[in-house]
Amino acid sequence: MSISENLEQVRKNIAAAAERAGRSADEITLIAVSKTRTAEEINEAIAAGVTDIGENKPQEVRDKFADVNPVKWHMIGHLQTNKIKYIIDRVCMIHSVDSVHLMDEIDRQAAKHNIIMDILIQVNISGEETKQGCTPEELPDILAHAGGLSNIRVKGLMTIAPKTDNCVTNSLHFDNIRRLFVDISQKKYDNVSMECLSMGMSGDYETAVECGATMVRVGTAVFGARSYSK
Repeated sequence: MSISENLEQVRKNIAAAAERAGRSADEITLIAVSKTRTAEEINEAIAAGVTDIGENKPQEVRDKFADVNPVKWHMIGHLQTNKIKYIIDRVCMIHSVDSVHLMDEIDRQAAKHNIIMDILIQVNISGEETKQGCTPEELPDILAHAGGLSNIRVKGLMTIAPKTDNCVTNSLHFDNIRRLFVDISQKKYDNVSMECLSMGMSGDYETAVECGATMVRVGTAVFGARSYSK
């Protein structure tokens, strides 16, 4: 199937999942994940209506940016402080902030460019050792710290569920972070607004939508199977 055909199917699946949950598909932003994809493939997706692109590696944002048609870029992968300079003036949101140290450096780099960067706090909701993200217990201190920064805005939370075919297991994790999302909304931290809940990838985005995701990060279901030999 072509990228446009894949995209049409993903949109239909999102709409069906939203309907099952009593939601509107308009509430969900589809972020097409372009890890290992060429600028030509990304432009094909944009021509088919994609408005938001997600990248896992800052170097890929840097290297592809000039050759890709206008689109909103999201940094969704693990970010080291020394790589922030590659993406700070190119992306609209950083999904993978999991520490005060990283938040401070994003704020400092954003100030250099006289911009305010929207960020999400990545939470390791499943507790897996292989997953990035802060623990739910660390989250309050990170959110409180954001109140003292001028060049970032915390717009919500992000998580990555375990790789499993068991949608019940992932529903549990997605429900847990949704409850955390709602709880934070009620506490009203300075410089924090719970508007975005980024969760769900190619294998579980429908479950994520049913559980309240406002952003899903879908790669192979849009672009097809990856070839890491490129």
